[in-house]
Amino acid sequence: MFGAIKRALIRFARKVVQGVLSQLMQQLNVVQDQALAPMRGFVQAVMGGIWVGDGADAFVEEVSSLMIPGVGRVADHITTMHKNLQHACDVIDQADEQVNSKINGLADVFGAIYSG
Repeated sequence: MFGAIKRALIRFARKVVQGVLSQLMQQLNVVQDQALAPMRGFVQAVMGGIWVGDGADAFVEEVSSLMIPGVGRVADHITTMHKNLQHACDVIDQADEQVNSKINGLADVFGAIYSG
């Protein structure tokens, strides 16, 4: 009975973690598609001559040196969090397999003792 409950809880936990992992990847895509790509496009447009002068140069410098790297760091953090959560899920799976192996081994030992 407890084994079935444990398996159900682990399956539930895996589904929750998989949902979180999926959401992280969606957020990474949002960061890249809706923040990073437009900023790069603005810089390219200004460098292409749509806006000229000291203000344009300052804009390109500010976006290139602060905004784009900052958004890149956010994307890096999301990617790192995704990898860490995936690793944690793998560790849980390995631990679950090891526990099941030990329990099955003990069940075999007790079965042999009491059947003999």
